[in-house]
Amino acid sequence: MLSERILSNLIKTMTKQHLALNPTTETMMPPANPGQPYMLYMHVPFCERLCPYCSFNRYPFREEIAKPYFANMRKEMMMLKDLGYDFESIYVGGGTPTVMIDELCETLDLARDNFNIKEVASETNPNHLAQPWLDKMKGRVQRLSVGVQSFDNDLLKQMDRYEKYGSGEQILERIAEAESYFDSLNVDMIFNFPSQTEDVLMADLEKIALSGCRQTTFSPLYVSSATTRKMASTLGAMDYEREHRYYQILDGVLAGGDDPLFERTTLWTFTRSGQEGASLCGFENPTPQIDEYQVNYDEYPAIGSGSITHLNGCLYVNNFSIKDYNAAIESGRMSIMGKTKMSKRDLMRYRFLLDLYKLRLDKKQFAKDFGCSVERGLPAEMAFMRLNGAFATDNAEELTLTPKGRYLTVVMYRQFLSGMNNLRDQARAALKGSERELLFGDGTPE
Repeated sequence: MLSERILSNLIKTMTKQHLALNPTTETMMPPANPGQPYMLYMHVPFCERLCPYCSFNRYPFREEIAKPYFANMRKEMMMLKDLGYDFESIYVGGGTPTVMIDELCETLDLARDNFNIKEVASETNPNHLAQPWLDKMKGRVQRLSVGVQSFDNDLLKQMDRYEKYGSGEQILERIAEAESYFDSLNVDMIFNFPSQTEDVLMADLEKIALSGCRQTTFSPLYVSSATTRKMASTLGAMDYEREHRYYQILDGVLAGGDDPLFERTTLWTFTRSGQEGASLCGFENPTPQIDEYQVNYDEYPAIGSGSITHLNGCLYVNNFSIKDYNAAIESGRMSIMGKTKMSKRDLMRYRFLLDLYKLRLDKKQFAKDFGCSVERGLPAEMAFMRLNGAFATDNAEELTLTPKGRYLTVVMYRQFLSGMNNLRDQARAALKGSERELLFGDGTPE
C-alpha cells in the first residue's frame, strides 16, 4: 500500500539520521538512578550455525573462546553492581545463550546471589530443548523463547537450520516436552521469508496452535544493509508487497474471530487465551510479560560484546570484537566503543512507537513524561496516522489501533529494528582480521 511505502521510507531516513554511532571516551556506564527498576540484558554471541538474515553480534561457537567470554561477562555484571544497579529481571539473548549451559547457569546463579532477581528470560535453539539443558534451566529460567522461525522443512534447509536443529516435526515434539519446565515457553517465528507461501504460513500457524506453547511471536523478516546481500543469495530477495497480506493472515488466525485461541499482547506477540493475567515470579500487579526485552523496560543496561545499552536518553554500544571486549573487562573498564544521544523528539518518537506496538498509548502519561501532549510533540506523526485511519480510540485518555493502524505500526517497528541493525553494522565495521571474516554464512570467509 502507498501509505506503507511512504512510512517505510520515512522511518528509514529518520533512523539513518538519528541512530548514528559516535566515538566516546567513556569507560563506565552512568550510575543507577536510585529507586528505578531495571532489567539487565546479557548478550551471548556464539552460535553453532550463523543464520544469513541475523544482524546481531554473533560468532561461530568455539569453546576456548566462549569460556573466558562468560567469565568476563560475569565481571562486567559485577561492575554494574558497583555502580549501584539492582535488577529485578534478566534477559539473555544471542547468539545462542544456552550454547554452554554450565557457564550460563554459573552466570545466572551469580546474578541471583547479588541482585533481587524475580525472573529470568532466555533465548535458545530447538536442539537445546532436551537433556541436560532442560533440567539445568528448570528453576533458573522462568521464560524461555525458542527460535524456531518456521516448521517448514524446506525453509529450515534454506536457512541451514534443518541439519543442526532437526525437522519441523522433531522441533514440534521437543516443544511439547519442554513446555512444562517453564512458566512460559515462547515460540519465536518469522513471517515473509522470500520463499514462504501462504500455504506454508498457514501450516506454521496450525502447528503453533497444536504446540501447547503459552506464547508465540511472529515478527516480520527484517534485515540490515550488511545482511541483505547474504540473505538474498540464500533465501531470495525481499518482497514487502505481500507483507500486509501475510500479517492479516496470521493476526486473523491467531487472534481473530469471536473465540480466539490467542490474544494480542503486542502487534506480533500472541498469548494463549486465558493465560494473560497469570502471576509470575513474585511481581506485584502482574501484567502480561513479553519476550522482547526492549518492550518491558524503557531503560536498561546491557553487558557482553555487541550489546546495546539504553540509559538516560543515550544508546551505548559495546565493542563487537570479542578480543577487544575481553581486554577491556580484564583491564577493569567497560567495553564501550560508541554512543548516540537521543534528542527529546527522538525519545518521544521512540515512546510513541513502543506504546503503539504494545497496542495502547496513554496520552496523560506521555504528557507527564515529556511536558507536552503527543499532538504537540509529534504533530506530523499524529497527522499521518489520523489521515490513514490508524486509531480506533483517539480521545483525551488514549490511542488504540484499528487493523490498518496495527499494520502501519508493524511497518514502523520493523523499519526501526532495521535501523538498529544498521547501528550494529556501524559498530561491526570496526572489526579487523579474522573477526571480520567470521560474520556471515557458515563461519568461513565470504
